[in-house]
Amino acid sequence: MAKLTKKTIDGLQARDKDYFEWDDDLAGFGVRVWPTGKKTYVAQYRVGKQTRRFKIAAHGPLTVEEARKEAKAVLGDVARGEDPQLDRATRRKSLTVKDLCEAYFDAAEKGLIFGKRGKPKKASTLYVDQGRAKRHIIPLLGAKLVQDVTTADAVKMMRDVTVGKTAVSEKTGKLRGRAIVEGGAGTASQAVTLLSAILAYAVSEGIIPHNPARGIKKPAVGKRTRRLDAKEYRALGKTLAEAVDLPWQGIVGTKLFLLTGFRLSEIAGLKWSEVDEGASCFRLDDSKEDASVRPIGKPVFDVLATVARQEGNPYVLPGPRSDEGHYTSLDEAIKKLTKRAGLVGVTSHVMRHSYASVAGDLGFTEITIAALLGHAAAGVTQRYVHHLDAVLIAAADKVSGEVHNMTTRDPAEVVKLPRRA
Repeated sequence: MAKLTKKTIDGLQARDKDYFEWDDDLAGFGVRVWPTGKKTYVAQYRVGKQTRRFKIAAHGPLTVEEARKEAKAVLGDVARGEDPQLDRATRRKSLTVKDLCEAYFDAAEKGLIFGKRGKPKKASTLYVDQGRAKRHIIPLLGAKLVQDVTTADAVKMMRDVTVGKTAVSEKTGKLRGRAIVEGGAGTASQAVTLLSAILAYAVSEGIIPHNPARGIKKPAVGKRTRRLDAKEYRALGKTLAEAVDLPWQGIVGTKLFLLTGFRLSEIAGLKWSEVDEGASCFRLDDSKEDASVRPIGKPVFDVLATVARQEGNPYVLPGPRSDEGHYTSLDEAIKKLTKRAGLVGVTSHVMRHSYASVAGDLGFTEITIAALLGHAAAGVTQRYVHHLDAVLIAAADKVSGEVHNMTTRDPAEVVKLPRRA
């Protein structure tokens, strides 16, 4: 066998039994081919009269050169009289939950942890996950040895998060940024889901035999029923028209948010290159559901027509003090605007839910509403949405038009007519 390359490894076929192919360039470095077709990089060495193999990583997420570099480090340890396999076993026994979290996110940043549809987790998802681990999992379980974690520990962590034991308000690395961490059933459910994913990684690495957080019954999170009514839409519209003291990005961003029902991050990170007015859509490169094409109504393009592009910045809502970044205070702007409008209990989630509710009031089906919102549940529609049909475009136009009317016109009053004598 010559030097291992991606081409040669990809060409290795599965057999009835697993087998090895070795690299001629680095003695002891090879790839194991399993009957299932899975391929794993290994480093083989001798300790006394025993031959041992050290599993490096799976082929695919790790490139050949990255695996060869890892193998050199392992074989270098052997040359110094160490036993990497024994050291790994020792490290596993003394690994804490905090150490495991660090190893998990290190692997995730290298693209070795997979999320939906078997794809590596996105940077935005990892940022949120790291925050959850830092603020909930590590404070409550960080010092505990991974091999000692039980189902009862995971359940207790979930209950502690629910009642707010990890609630905190702290500064972030962003300019004037602050993270307000609260408890509650939703936060607890997300925290235990992440813990289960981290422990599943520990199982895959041979650190523990099973996942103690798997199958835990999570607290029920109630469905959102709060929505904006016509008077609240009008109050918010008046506030938007009068709020000349706020950054224009916050005003425009809120209008776009109301008229599209998009996720807050999708509006904040919207780029001009993703705006396709000719096809009445936005072609999002990196939404929560990966690349996504969304039908857009005319009122949205009317708002965009009032925005001047900032030279050198690709974003529709550029940051006020950055030549490249986008506006990062949209959520704060929405909170200020809703407070000024006298609206109680109205969050960005309520506003997104309100858009969907308006679409429902207009008689659109769940699958159409899902396509407008970019839900994964609209998978059937999304396969065809790259060539948007007139029905979806008309739906987006009608819903955004209705929201626009409610924010710009006073709701009609119902006048009781006198009864006939």
